[in-house]
Amino acid sequence: MEEPKANVTSSGSEHGEKEDGAGGPIILFFILGLIASLLIGWVAFPPLLYSQKKQPIDFNHALHNGLVDNGCESCHFFREDGTYSGVPKLAQCIECHEEPNGEDPEEIKFVEEYVKKEREVPWLVYSRQQPCVFFSHAAHVKAGGMDCVTCHGHIGESETLKVYEENRITGISRDIWGRNIAGFKRNSWDRMKMNDCADCHAEARVSGGSVQTQRDGCLVCHK
Repeated sequence: MEEPKANVTSSGSEHGEKEDGAGGPIILFFILGLIASLLIGWVAFPPLLYSQKKQPIDFNHALHNGLVDNGCESCHFFREDGTYSGVPKLAQCIECHEEPNGEDPEEIKFVEEYVKKEREVPWLVYSRQQPCVFFSHAAHVKAGGMDCVTCHGHIGESETLKVYEENRITGISRDIWGRNIAGFKRNSWDRMKMNDCADCHAEARVSGGSVQTQRDGCLVCHK
């Protein structure tokens, strides 16, 4: 009568070994799934999330900076009432571009399609924030003493405009989030997220130079 018991024990042992052996493939499947998810999310997803658009006219910042006296402020300036001019209007360009300067196709296109037709150039603004956000250049540049490079990098030294990448969901430039989908950055101008603004204002508050992070301070920038 004891022999059947021995057989049951042996059978149970074999069953346990089979269960233990199934753990390997499950773990491998999990690892492969994790790697595939990371590849899709970090490599394949960003190109699908952003559409690429070319600027209406290519603009040589380095060339123009070499021809003017005040650098960036020659085109991007503060008006008498303290408001910021932002993207240059056609009126600021006509003085030097009533007729094409040379044989550059972009120059000819600009004069023929915009200057002579008195049409504003529909520039795609890399730094344009969401409609619910108000940003005061005067508060940061005049009062805060910030340099343009802090947010815009060395665009003033560029000879051509980079491709504009627009988020298909939000319609906002990729420059706001930053090229790194994880949100990491090396330079202050790599992105323009709310976290970056908050960190800077928090540091200024500690030194007594900012009130924007005090109670109800959010309403200063957010409508």
